Amino acid sequence: MLQVRGLRSGYGSIEIVRGLDLSVESGEVVALVGRNGAGKSTLVNTLMGFIPARQGVVELAGRDVTKAAPHARNVLGLAVVPQGRRVFSSLTVDETLSLAHRPRGWDLNRVGTVFPRLAERRNTRARSLSGGEQSALAMARALATGPKMLLLDEPSEGMSPHVLRALTSVIGDLRAEGAGVLLVEQNLAFALTVADRVVVMARGHVEISVSGDDARADPDALSQHLVLRVRSD
Repeated sequence: MLQVRGLRSGYGSIEIVRGLDLSVESGEVVALVGRNGAGKSTLVNTLMGFIPARQGVVELAGRDVTKAAPHARNVLGLAVVPQGRRVFSSLTVDETLSLAHRPRGWDLNRVGTVFPRLAERRNTRARSLSGGEQSALAMARALATGPKMLLLDEPSEGMSPHVLRALTSVIGDLRAEGAGVLLVEQNLAFALTVADRVVVMARGHVEISVSGDDARADPDALSQHLVLRVRSD
C-alpha cells in the first residue's frame, strides 16, 4: 500500500530524514518508534506532502505521489491524524466531519459507535471540547475521508484511557477492512498492543524492523535497544 524508498527531507539546510526505506502493506499496522528528534514527525509530514521530498520515492497503492499535493494524496486515500490535534476551533463536530467526508468515509453515526461523546456533542464547537474529545475529533476527521492508508502521529499523547481504548478499536477495524496504518508512537506499551510490525527510527533512517510478535515476546530487548540508541546519540 505504502512504499518509501531512499526518502530525504528536512527544513532549510538541515536534513532530517536521510535515505529512509519503509513499507506498510494493506491490512498491516506498523508502529514507528524512536527517541525525540529521530525524524518521525518530519517523516509523517513528508509522506503527507506538507514538506517536499528532496530525494527518493513515495508510492501509494503503486502510484508515485512523491510530488503530489497533500489534497491529491488525500483523494487517493492517504490521511493523517497530526500531532497536537490541529482541529478548527470555530467549527462544530458536525461541520468538521461534513467538510471532511467522502463517499467511502465514516459518517457521524459510525463515528458515534466508537466515540459516543462526539455524537452527543455534534453541535459543539471544537474550542469547547475537552482535550480528549478534540483528539477523538481529529481521528474522526481522518476517518471521514475513508483512508486506505492512515498516518497517526503520536495519537495517544494526552488521551484519556477510554479514548485510547476507542483508538485501539478503530485501528482494529481499519486493519480488518484492509487499510494500512503507520503509527508513530512514543508509548511503546500501546504500540505493542496493536502493531503487526515495529520499526525503530534513528538519525533519520530505519534502524531495525521486527515483527510485532517478536517485539511482544521480548519487549525489554526493544526498550533496551531504544535506550542504547539514545545513549549513543
